[in-house]
Amino acid sequence: MKKFIHIIIAGPYLLGCILLLLAGCKKDKTGNYDPASPVTIADFIPKKGGGGTEVLITGTNFTTDLSKISVVLNDLPLKVIGASATQIMVVVPKKSKSGPIKVKIENQEVLSGSIFNYEYTRTVTTLAGSGNAAFANGKGTDASFNFSGQNWYRSCGIVVDNQLNVYVADPGNHCIRKIDPAGNVTTLAGNPAVSGYSDGKGTAANFSLPYDLAIDGSGNIYSADPGNWDIRMISPDGQAKTLGFASQEPWSIAFDTSTGKLFYGSCASPGSIYQIDAQGSSKAVVSGLNYPAGIKFDHAGNLFVSAHGDQLIRKFTAGTWQGSVVAGQQDKVGYVNGAASAAQFAYPWGIAIDSNDNIYLAGNGTGGGSTSNPDQSIRFIQALTYQVSTFAGSNAAGYTDGFGPQASFSAPGGVAVDKNGTVYVLDKNNNRIRKIVSE
Repeated sequence: MKKFIHIIIAGPYLLGCILLLLAGCKKDKTGNYDPASPVTIADFIPKKGGGGTEVLITGTNFTTDLSKISVVLNDLPLKVIGASATQIMVVVPKKSKSGPIKVKIENQEVLSGSIFNYEYTRTVTTLAGSGNAAFANGKGTDASFNFSGQNWYRSCGIVVDNQLNVYVADPGNHCIRKIDPAGNVTTLAGNPAVSGYSDGKGTAANFSLPYDLAIDGSGNIYSADPGNWDIRMISPDGQAKTLGFASQEPWSIAFDTSTGKLFYGSCASPGSIYQIDAQGSSKAVVSGLNYPAGIKFDHAGNLFVSAHGDQLIRKFTAGTWQGSVVAGQQDKVGYVNGAASAAQFAYPWGIAIDSNDNIYLAGNGTGGGSTSNPDQSIRFIQALTYQVSTFAGSNAAGYTDGFGPQASFSAPGGVAVDKNGTVYVLDKNNNRIRKIVSE
């Protein structure tokens, strides 16, 4: 007689339930909690996952009464779907954060010794742009930008206001574009048919090479135009006004919300970061930098700079402007994630900082937008620890919408993040604006 062995392949939830049943039968059929004995956590699996991940916690002195069990991850409650005397099965909610797991049974609380690493699902889509280096207003892919008509265009200008309108510096069309939340692209200021210099409203204003943008709390846009050497303010209704002319060719610009002051940088070697006052006068606050590209401030007024020529991210402390290295290795070109000092960058360009002071970096600021550059991604630098990871994209240039590393960019040069944590990318070679939504 032949004997058949039946193998059941169980998913995470079924496997957890089987384990819970076995544990209950083997050790404690009642699962009664003893308030005189300590509650302990021995371990949990898996150690990482996204929203909806089922986590099996093992320990002692649990209970089968689910109403008495509370499990949280970074103060977010996890749904308890099963329990025995030695195991608890929970479901991780969406938009959690990494951290230890805390179990509370009646009046006893215990914290896990291990960290659950929360993994976001990051979806990359195309917000606007046909892919052609041209000019057209319209909705979504009916619109056209010109980021690559001349390979030396080096725009990193992209910002978002509190109403979720996206503003883009379009150097090939000599204007500032606006994309509303529905993806409709219009011209805020500048004439796409004219490269020049003049203040005015809407298409009556002229720009030469608007490269970077900043935004203040009132929705005013500021532009740095190395073609004109000017710093301009554009009101929400499109009125362009010159604030002053730069001491060095201005490539980047940033607004410090903690002080209400405006700064610009010159991507030269040596390059400097300047503060511009209400009278239009410039004062250097940091000098001697090696091709400083993107500049942004955190909420405490600290200045962060993508040091394009050094392959580093630098920090200059508010008040003293004392410099330090945040991440990267001096003069080492590469694409390496990890601890701050072990990470490598490859000619980083635009930079953005979110409401939690995490840093986002557009990884490819090479002249001509080299498709062979080792980094074609958006990098993420965690606040405080400065741990470096890839937010979306990879080391391969291309054009693909998709999830995280499956998506591709080609010479991403600018990056912005809105109040909800949605990230926007100026994708140079693809002449598109991309959008990254985290779960």
